[in-house]
Amino acid sequence: MKRRITALFLAGIMLISLCACTGTENSGGNVALTKDDVISITMLTSSSNPYNADWKIWDYIEEGTGVTVEPHPVISSDYFTKYSLMFAAPETVTDLTVFDYKPDSDVYVNQGAFVALDDLEEHMPNYKAFVESLSEVEFNSIVKTRKAFDGKIYYAPATGREKTRGIRAWLYREDIFNKHGLKAPTTYDELYEVCKQLKELYPESYPLAQRSKLSNLEVTGSSWKEYWEPGAYYDYTNDTWHYGAIEDTAREVITFYKKMIDEGLLASDFYSMSEAGWTELITTDRGFIMPDYQTRIDYFNKLAREKNPDFTIQAIEPPVATEKGVSKVGKYNYETFGFAMANKGDDLRKAKVAKFVDWFYTDEAMELVSWGKEGETYEIVDGKKQYITDSEGSAPNKLYGINTYGTFLRLDPEVTTIVQSEDIAKTREMILEHTVDYVNPIRYLAYVEEEQKVIDQYAAALKTHTEEMLIKFILGQEPISNFDAFVENVKSMGVDELLTAYSSAYDRIK
Repeated sequence: MKRRITALFLAGIMLISLCACTGTENSGGNVALTKDDVISITMLTSSSNPYNADWKIWDYIEEGTGVTVEPHPVISSDYFTKYSLMFAAPETVTDLTVFDYKPDSDVYVNQGAFVALDDLEEHMPNYKAFVESLSEVEFNSIVKTRKAFDGKIYYAPATGREKTRGIRAWLYREDIFNKHGLKAPTTYDELYEVCKQLKELYPESYPLAQRSKLSNLEVTGSSWKEYWEPGAYYDYTNDTWHYGAIEDTAREVITFYKKMIDEGLLASDFYSMSEAGWTELITTDRGFIMPDYQTRIDYFNKLAREKNPDFTIQAIEPPVATEKGVSKVGKYNYETFGFAMANKGDDLRKAKVAKFVDWFYTDEAMELVSWGKEGETYEIVDGKKQYITDSEGSAPNKLYGINTYGTFLRLDPEVTTIVQSEDIAKTREMILEHTVDYVNPIRYLAYVEEEQKVIDQYAAALKTHTEEMLIKFILGQEPISNFDAFVENVKSMGVDELLTAYSSAYDRIK
């Protein structure tokens, strides 16, 4: 799915005002919800698991809240088109809109389309209690990542899938390492040495099977310096903004990866390798160590064990590259899904929608939307909950709608972990322990107009240029002796102005 609405697309969206409706004063927080209250939700769905009006989840939500729920499903591929049309015609806007990426909701927040949860707290005591119950680390991941350009929250925080969603890890061929008595590397020096050993054992291999241009440097950057990334990043340790590609750390990264390519330990086309090519490398005993998604454990094991029952991809603790580095990967396991409440101008209406949303933060709601009801959607087996499934073993999202967009804000974490394989479960907690605490703010920051202009002017050009140059350095197409000149050139391209814009936006939500 496209992750950013371009400036051209933004320019084409009509600036809307949903506040033109006649206001109805509400005297306080004692708002009652009844079946006559119809709460409409524009929600995301997919072709692989399409919306089903018969899902039990709708009955449970209506029972818990007391309202009538009116879902308006939108296929993910039509996300931007449908949403832009809806918000261009205020009379068609639903009470709630589901997004899967907070910056997409910011587009409409800036237009006044949504109402802040902060302004409806009298109707949201459970939400307030939930936020106040969070630790500092949890607050930063769950709530702080939802703040808009004015420091308020328009995008209701969600949680529960952090143990399974978006997790990155260092993976390796455990069976190959065991077969040859090799030890998993704990440092980059050990990584280099074990790759050389693997190259001797498998001459046609590229032991470090890294891919995806430079995106995996964002995943592994903390091995070099905690929170380091090749682009813009926030150093939580020192509370400072940086552009990683022009730091001395980048020179160290370049030197290491160039050595790996020069000695045939990393494929020279790692930055452009296709998914099929990378999969073939891993499944034919030619790629043995890789930073990637945790879910690749199941993907590769299932794929390769048909021919090789011993094939085993497993996770290891991240190797450390320098004294400034840590044995951790970048944080991607934060929830990006959420609700936004339409600003229709009717105070009573807003209060009722707020109360509806507030219910999702109760323990009762978390239990009901996560598991459903005993005897209907789950049963107790050996003292533990277990979903009741069909003869095909269908997942609960397909059978009941559980864990689908628009049906939860708090989800019991066990819901997502019990369906994971034993292979993933073996190292899941270790991986989480070796993930940095905080996500790079550029993935959720919201900007005022002046900041957005700076970002539009410099960010894309800098990213393209720095990625091209880093790859040239790594491939030896540009001598490392030119690194200082590269740094000065990047500085002349507006990197300081860009970091100032990020810093300004971040300061508002600290």
